[in-house]
Amino acid sequence: MKFVDTSLLRIGYEEWNPQAARSVVLLHGWPDSPRTWAQVVPALAAQGWRVLVPALRGFSPTRFLREDTPRSGQLSALGRDVLDFIDALHLQQPALVGHDWGARAAGNACALRPGVASALVLMSVGYGTNLPSQALTFEQARNYWYHWYMATPRGQRAVHETREAFAQTLWDSWSPPGWYTPEEFAATAQAFANSDWPRVTLHSYQHRWGHAEGDPHYAADEQALSTVQPLDVPTLVLHGGADGVNPPSSSEGREGYFHSRYERQVLHGGGHFPQREVPQQVSEALVAFLSGVWAQG
Repeated sequence: MKFVDTSLLRIGYEEWNPQAARSVVLLHGWPDSPRTWAQVVPALAAQGWRVLVPALRGFSPTRFLREDTPRSGQLSALGRDVLDFIDALHLQQPALVGHDWGARAAGNACALRPGVASALVLMSVGYGTNLPSQALTFEQARNYWYHWYMATPRGQRAVHETREAFAQTLWDSWSPPGWYTPEEFAATAQAFANSDWPRVTLHSYQHRWGHAEGDPHYAADEQALSTVQPLDVPTLVLHGGADGVNPPSSSEGREGYFHSRYERQVLHGGGHFPQREVPQQVSEALVAFLSGVWAQG
């Protein structure tokens, strides 16, 4: 594990091929950890690409540098963290590959700084689904029960006091059964075992729906992201066909937001965590897409 400091965070990350010219940043989701990419990294590293896998804010071993920094989980902050990570390591137009929270962070980074990435891969979320004003089907509102639960005192206690059981309930309901082992969940949940995780988690979901104020530090970014920003970056969307929280329909019909090469694949046999459930499909899709983009540029 390596570490790099930004103005607010000490970000823990793993790295392969540090001297390579082309770089790929893999951004995990919630509730997950950098371990989520373990079965995908070998294929990317075998291409000779530099691969970096950071832990997001709130997830160990990443930590805040100051105790008085608000433990914000707002999506603009996640996007800004990606830009700060890129700057701290002097990365030149990396490919950004994000799953769940990581996808939202990667998309926001590209919206906040056009041209920052050479390619973008969004997994298990539809672009343009961050705003509280978005339309929600009744199916999606039902799937988001945990969002509403965390707006209540009971849900807030659960995140603080029984975070592992809460997270495992989501793992069990977001994908077809039998896709992970108890040992793998326990190893992943070590990333939640810190005092920042529940605070970042609760603020993220409460802020997303207008139930919590944002950190003023991100006011300009919030304003920039207050409408869905079109992106001019080659983009691949990967969505598990059996995703139990964000169904594949949630990423359909969004081509109009993208002004460059755009592809979308539904991965059969995968739920919400395709990089864990169908890693070979994900690896092949990433290698083919990134190789094609970089061959052209």
